[in-house]
Amino acid sequence: MAKRLNWRLVKIHRSYTVEEVARLLGVAKGSVLRWVKSGNLPALKEQRPFLILGRELQDYLKGRRTTKQTCGPAQCYCFTCRAPRDAAERMADFWPLTAKVGNLQALCASCGGLMHKRVSLARLPALRACLDITNTQAPPRIGKCDAPGLNDHL
Repeated sequence: MAKRLNWRLVKIHRSYTVEEVARLLGVAKGSVLRWVKSGNLPALKEQRPFLILGRELQDYLKGRRTTKQTCGPAQCYCFTCRAPRDAAERMADFWPLTAKVGNLQALCASCGGLMHKRVSLARLPALRACLDITNTQAPPRIGKCDAPGLNDHL
């Protein structure tokens, strides 16, 4: 996974060489040259060494940051696909966690991976219009189990 680069380290009124940018951000010089060569990071290339303006470097680093993706009402976030996805077959299981909140579990329609979403009980009727939700009971806790354990003699 790509490293998050701190744009706050960059001074906007300063010009940087490729080596200085690499040292400042803790990346390889080849990475900075690749950003310049691809055209994503503007640089003054008329003379050597290339100069990168601080304002443009800061704007480039801010643009690289990914924005938070919000899920639609009937979507869950799939960690395998790394995107909000619909539930396969429009089916999901609801596991109550507290008196007001539960966990919605569904399979991803794209990759088949398991997805989770924290849901309020107040929003559950609205979700039932979009999804076929099955209520499941959480397994009992060990302390509340009636059957004795195998190592009770200890």
